[in-house]
Amino acid sequence: MTQNIKPTHFRSEGDINTTPARQAWNASMNDERTQALLKRDSDVFLHQAMSTPCLDTLEAAEGIYIQDATGKKYMDFHGNNIHQLGYGHPHVIKRVQEQIAKLPFSPRRFTNETAIECAEKLTQICGGELNRVLFAPGGTSAVGMALKLARHITGNYKVVSLWDSFHGASLDAISVGGEACFRQGMGPLMAGVERIPPAVSYRGAFPVADGSDVHYADYLEYVIEKEGGVGAFIAEAVRNTDVQVPSKAYWKRIREICDKHNVMLIIDDIPNGMGRSGEWFTYQAYDIEPDMLCIGKGLGGGLVPIAAMVTKDKYNTAEQISMGHYTHEKSPIGCAAALATMEAIEQDGLLDKAKADSQFMREKLLEMKAKYPVIGDVRGIGMLWGIELVTDHESKARAYDEAEAVLYQCLNNGVSFKVSQGNVIQLSPPLIITREQLTEALAIFEEAIDKVCKNFNYF
Repeated sequence: MTQNIKPTHFRSEGDINTTPARQAWNASMNDERTQALLKRDSDVFLHQAMSTPCLDTLEAAEGIYIQDATGKKYMDFHGNNIHQLGYGHPHVIKRVQEQIAKLPFSPRRFTNETAIECAEKLTQICGGELNRVLFAPGGTSAVGMALKLARHITGNYKVVSLWDSFHGASLDAISVGGEACFRQGMGPLMAGVERIPPAVSYRGAFPVADGSDVHYADYLEYVIEKEGGVGAFIAEAVRNTDVQVPSKAYWKRIREICDKHNVMLIIDDIPNGMGRSGEWFTYQAYDIEPDMLCIGKGLGGGLVPIAAMVTKDKYNTAEQISMGHYTHEKSPIGCAAALATMEAIEQDGLLDKAKADSQFMREKLLEMKAKYPVIGDVRGIGMLWGIELVTDHESKARAYDEAEAVLYQCLNNGVSFKVSQGNVIQLSPPLIITREQLTEALAIFEEAIDKVCKNFNYF
């Protein structure tokens, strides 16, 4: 079984790229051009955690596949969560090409019909009272705008967030984020941030016998009342990295608490929005509505970076404040990509498809859980699934080495995904994946799980 490795916060966001397993993977690449490109990358880019050294080099991407310099294809079950439509979706490319030829840029003091249409469509799929939009170049910026607007609306600067959460990598975003790996060595950050435990079903901070999670929501009210001056609570409706799926009762209680205490509820749906949950936005699966919604990543169709913050008309009170003021505030190209993405999801029926594929994945993964003792938990929603590997079902000790072994065998066999918290396999395939492709990928995954169980003496 796994070595007795001391847990480290550096494992929280993704798999570690400096372990012996990664070094062995890199050494196994005997293609001279690949090694040359990896060296050039290492020589010119500023090194940072989880980016250097790189895993491989890419030369092409189409549909659910990414392709390296040797021609090897990987089914991409990671995609940095931008690939709901896969890569190179023809409708998105067509709309962007048409926009480039007509109006490639719109200075900030002007508007354009594509941006207006995109914002109108966005408010339509949000539904309810979410009908005011600001675009931004990336999700982190959308989070920043939401935090600023919450201060303006409430007059309170304090924020409550969840431990283990990720809301971006800028200083304000890591201030409200819950992952220590991003804050280490950064010194003083944004003041007034309090964190509470997330609603975790498998290894929660305060588990109860009946498995309910509403008491995690009650913790929010306790902090709001004790701390005072709280203006916002920010969270993902479903945590993307290690796939934590709270109950409807939890989110209903959160909404009630925020309303009671005049706290703005900010839902960060940057990684999960645009259909991954089987709904346009994950909060819609919980029958609640946030005060502000932050989206990005998949909004640009895997082609153009674009993000947005959506809020309610009653909060349209910041005429004298620059909330975003970004150069690409109403990017015609970005908005063309986003509009085409929304159209493609509708035209291809991808929301209903995600729900059907979700049930298929659930059944297959639960079959594996019953068969392989290394699998401690399976959880997910739509086309987002987490498979938690443990060395023992009683202690729930994280199976770090086993998870790495599964990762690299799957990479060898053509399936790419990420590992979160050191032991949670996260599977987030494109929504366009065929049932045949999904079946093939899950077979590759099961083969790796079976081999790891044998090699680590689980049988």
